[in-house]
Amino acid sequence: MLLPSASSPASVPAGVATTAHVEPHEKQHWLFKYVFSQDHKMIARQFLLTGMFWAFVGGALSTLFRLQLGWPEGTMEWLKPLLGKWIEAGKLNPEFYLALVTMHGTIMLFFVLTAGLSGTFSNLLIPLQIGARDMASGFMNMLSYWFFFLSGTIMLSSLFLETGPAAAGWTVYPPLSALPQAIPGSGLGQTLWLVSMVFFVVSTLLGSVNYITTVLNLRTRGMSMTKLPLTVWALFITAILGLLTFPVLLSALLLLVFDRSFGTSFFLSDIYIAGQALPNTGGSPILYQHLFWFLGHPEVYIVIMPGMGMVSEIMATNARKPIFGYRAMIGSLCAILLLSFVVWGHHMFVTGMNPFLGSVFMFLTLIIAVPSAVKTFNWLATLWRGNIRFTTAMLFSIGFVSLFVAGGLTGIVLGNAALDIQLHNTYFVIAHFHLVMGSAAFFGMFAGVYHWFPKMFGRMLDEKLGYVHFWLTFVCIYLIFMPMHYLGIAGFPRRYYSWTAFDSFSQFADLNRFISVFAILIFLAQFVFLFNFFYSMWRGRRATQNPWNSTTLEWTTPVDTPHGNWPGEVPAVYRWPYDYSKPGAAADFIPQTVPYSATPESNLPQEQVQQGQASGE
Repeated sequence: MLLPSASSPASVPAGVATTAHVEPHEKQHWLFKYVFSQDHKMIARQFLLTGMFWAFVGGALSTLFRLQLGWPEGTMEWLKPLLGKWIEAGKLNPEFYLALVTMHGTIMLFFVLTAGLSGTFSNLLIPLQIGARDMASGFMNMLSYWFFFLSGTIMLSSLFLETGPAAAGWTVYPPLSALPQAIPGSGLGQTLWLVSMVFFVVSTLLGSVNYITTVLNLRTRGMSMTKLPLTVWALFITAILGLLTFPVLLSALLLLVFDRSFGTSFFLSDIYIAGQALPNTGGSPILYQHLFWFLGHPEVYIVIMPGMGMVSEIMATNARKPIFGYRAMIGSLCAILLLSFVVWGHHMFVTGMNPFLGSVFMFLTLIIAVPSAVKTFNWLATLWRGNIRFTTAMLFSIGFVSLFVAGGLTGIVLGNAALDIQLHNTYFVIAHFHLVMGSAAFFGMFAGVYHWFPKMFGRMLDEKLGYVHFWLTFVCIYLIFMPMHYLGIAGFPRRYYSWTAFDSFSQFADLNRFISVFAILIFLAQFVFLFNFFYSMWRGRRATQNPWNSTTLEWTTPVDTPHGNWPGEVPAVYRWPYDYSKPGAAADFIPQTVPYSATPESNLPQEQVQQGQASGE
């Protein structure tokens, strides 16, 4: 952690980072520069590369179970060299299918879209955009990554167990997850899942505390909360959400461990296995659902909020317009933060919930659509009549809005208790959350990588390959998940290993194959991104200091940003982060570091007043 020097000006407000000159760091051993680094930028790269690895693993698992769903009567003997005993008589083992679904959901939601997304961009952007030398605690930041790495290592090892990994679904509902003898995946694989997730929660809490402390205490001179970029606001609120909800998941996991290993009955009661009654009485699996979904629904916003912030930033930059409704955007983020704590029950409409309580959750669920709609209209208004540059990052940002709207509309359907009871556990639910949360969050992540790659690696990604990556991914997503809505309305159930025993579902064989073909294609399309990423990292065109002509602070650092970010003083901030295409200005962007006294020709009346007040001081 870098502390202010003793010679820092006394006029610097408390809780704001000093701009005093910081001496360059001594040359470090490669082990502490690249592995056990405390530099937030290196830790961001570690989170990104680890998240990319997990995205590949999660995508590969989904490709395997889509092969099963697309061709349930076909032979999979050709996969036996890879899957071994899980291929029996040319067929995929049904219990291993459940394990594939469980691990895919866990990996994508937690390891990729929580740690990979928030871990990368919170570390990269928060210090750079608020004008801080580093995170509040570089050591805690390093621990956050290594707890995540340890969590992933444990989860990965469970894939190679003789009895297979966890197979109770990514929500690990008891009693299946609470009884080691239930199925092979409920044994050691489930235990490793629980241990892995405990370390993951520790990683998330360490990161969240660090992000919140950094934003509140280490802003540079002049950087008030109302001058923060929306990216920082989104990451800040995401950290608050994680800090308040992940401990509840931790309590659920610990109680589940007690039920599994110490004979307690928090979630178990009146259980029979093979006709034999177990001694557990008095517990309820519904209690677990309440604990899990109290984290589970805010987790949806933990996943999507960073994308919201980055898309806002990228749209303003590439539309060459100020973001529309800056304060409304902040207000909508805060409203989502508050409402996300009181809507978890809409995941539990079919549990026998009291109808009155169900109506309360239904009302709150529909209300939370309002701040989301505010953000959507503000994004569209930002694009309206803008001088749009269709960079790859901009395409992924527009794609984010498209997927968010398409998936969000079906959320209104599922938020209605009467409709949800009919559609629960069908492909309609799969399509909804993969569009509004899974795919949209991935598009936000891709937009962020394409936009801030020059800041991470000092080089530019190839835009032509980026266009190919975008269009292949965008088209495949809609061709996978839009047909699933139709399947869900027809009653097609999720999590079924094979549907050929049901005559009423046989008519959907061709549609299932259609979905599987495009699921395989979208997985293959990501290799275009991987090639572009790793080739550009070493051979890409060298980036300029501010390749997008952006206004925010991160583009004032050198291309090869040193540890400490600014070699001299940290620049002060004078204006909000979205002064694009301002009437009367000499250029179509004015950086936050330019005082109003330098731009009298474009100052608005209230800005002249602010300049006068600053001069008086």
